[in-house]
Amino acid sequence: MSRRVCVIGGGSSGLTSIKSCLDEGLEPTCFESSDDIGGLWRFKENPEADRASIYHSVIINTSKEMMCFSDFPIPAHFPNYMHNSLIMDYFRMYAEHFQLTKHIRFQIRVLQVKPRPDFSRSGQWDVETENKKGEKEKHIFDAVMICIGHHCHPNLPLHDFPGIDKFKGQYFHSRDYKTAEEWRGKRVVVIGIGNSGGDIAVELSRVTKQVFLSTRRGAWILNRVGQQGIVWKSPFCTLHFKNITNSVLPFGLVCRLGENKINQRFNHSLYSLQPKHRLFSQHPTVNDELPNRILSGTVQVKPNIRRLQGSSIEFDDGTVEDNIDLVVFATGYNFSFPFLPSNMLPVSGNKANLYKYMFPPGLERPTLVVIGLVQPLGAIMPISEMQARWATRVFKGLNKLPSMDCMLKDIKHKEETIAKRYVTSQRHTIQVDYIDYMDQIAYQVGARPSLLRLLLRDPGVWLCVLLGPCTPYQYRLRGPGQWDGARQAILTTWDRMAGALKTRPSDIPEPKQRSLPLTLTVGAAALALGYYWNIHNHPSLLIALDPTTWQDKIKPYLPVLW
Repeated sequence: MSRRVCVIGGGSSGLTSIKSCLDEGLEPTCFESSDDIGGLWRFKENPEADRASIYHSVIINTSKEMMCFSDFPIPAHFPNYMHNSLIMDYFRMYAEHFQLTKHIRFQIRVLQVKPRPDFSRSGQWDVETENKKGEKEKHIFDAVMICIGHHCHPNLPLHDFPGIDKFKGQYFHSRDYKTAEEWRGKRVVVIGIGNSGGDIAVELSRVTKQVFLSTRRGAWILNRVGQQGIVWKSPFCTLHFKNITNSVLPFGLVCRLGENKINQRFNHSLYSLQPKHRLFSQHPTVNDELPNRILSGTVQVKPNIRRLQGSSIEFDDGTVEDNIDLVVFATGYNFSFPFLPSNMLPVSGNKANLYKYMFPPGLERPTLVVIGLVQPLGAIMPISEMQARWATRVFKGLNKLPSMDCMLKDIKHKEETIAKRYVTSQRHTIQVDYIDYMDQIAYQVGARPSLLRLLLRDPGVWLCVLLGPCTPYQYRLRGPGQWDGARQAILTTWDRMAGALKTRPSDIPEPKQRSLPLTLTVGAAALALGYYWNIHNHPSLLIALDPTTWQDKIKPYLPVLW
């Protein structure tokens, strides 16, 4: 008999969890409380209880090549940074292609998940659900995948803002913001300089009389459009080569190099944005337009709010702004698991004890997993997919978890690492670096790309993997779940990225990319280093590593590394 798996939530994590179950021969049933798939990315005019809600103009801040599922590339004609409606289109294409929707039961809320009396032997769970009519139903499942994300309950810290109860204007959480038009000609304060806070401040500044962006610490601002328009050129670790380099250089030096690069675009200190913390000590804010709005005066950066008095707001620097009509709290979200027994997975300060942010370490049977409870420096969709690939193999007994002591040590080590690196904030409790974390989970699956093996067998792809963007396709080159199209997807990454930009025929030849000589230099150095290491340690490989043969193999693939 196939094992029955309960998937809670039909967003991006839920969809890929369903597919991973099917790939491993499991029988998934997904319970989605709303009437459609998409989760966070589905725009609704009226927010639903206990779930995030986006504003109409939201555009993702990760490029399509870095956010797609690993065996289903986003079409070439889709823009590199997609509007939320196009993300929904992609999810529907994914669900239709792999026939996922038939496994989803919509408008069903999960009330309770608890281990069965014989859990120590069977690992099974009792799951109670309720439909929109209030009718309850009980089920038995062999495993449970929780895919509700971490944008659950709006964090509205009113106790930190004296006088808010007597404020004469309006205030609400960013989840309740939809469009700017109704605030035309008003004076608005936006609290928080994360991605939502920056986006909302910029959008409001086009129609309001004045926007004040209040931030306690400031922030480093990244932009979507990188050097020469290449979408993935950022100081963060989206390249294997940069990730390797960053791991051996001192943390302070890596931060300084990144900060200098970012300040070349605009001086953060001059624009009142520069924080005291280092670049890699906070989750980044991505916003191409904020510097322009500050430069034009439509957005003014202010420190934290000291108090509110009537319709006036006093900031920590003593300045006062009068006649404020609206305060938007872009202060993030909290998460919880209300359907689980309170002692099974308690959440405190937005922290939950989970091995690799997935498995509760104290269970006798590893049949409960949380998918997508991470805040990556990169896209979450491929991470959720990799987590689901691992979890389903654990359910089947193909992969084993370490002892509880080992898992607890790993959890403690991660907490200490986060505390040392990041500023104290609820948003950093589930922070991960994209490549490092993907490699950790892929290793468990047996799907982590082997640079040495690629170096020997497919030098062209090896060069793309080493020096190009760390696309999700790389984790389908080998091992369980290997996809025959992965190699071609890697080699055509640039074609899909460029295809979305070439919307007008032109006879003008493209200018030479200035970064190509540097890429070739770095590539040549890497090739020489790899060649020397292999010959020194494995003389028998001398014939396989013939430089003349390599040159012919690599030449066709160099343009994709621009």
